[in-house]
Amino acid sequence: MKHPRTADSALRQNFLRQLQKRLRRVSVQNFRMSIYQIASAALRLPARDRALLAGSLWESLGDPSATTAPIDDAAVLALSIERDEQMEAGQVQAIPYEEMMARLRQ
Repeated sequence: MKHPRTADSALRQNFLRQLQKRLRRVSVQNFRMSIYQIASAALRLPARDRALLAGSLWESLGDPSATTAPIDDAAVLALSIERDEQMEAGQVQAIPYEEMMARLRQ
């Protein structure tokens, strides 16, 4: 019996090979997807495929704490204040998490 981590790794590798085959069929000329398009497409995958993809992406980071961009507290605070002011002025409207996820899955 394979070790569970080895079995997961084999499943992930098989998934990535199948994904690469599918992508080769798509003409890559002028083929660019935004992160939102990628997320939307990924969220429509079956749960098992999403889990394999998530694991592959996570493993590709190596040490995620080492690759994280430094956080500029002043910029984060300024953006938070700006968003709050926009909501108070009625320029933007918050949406529930469930609705946001449903939109991404479309």
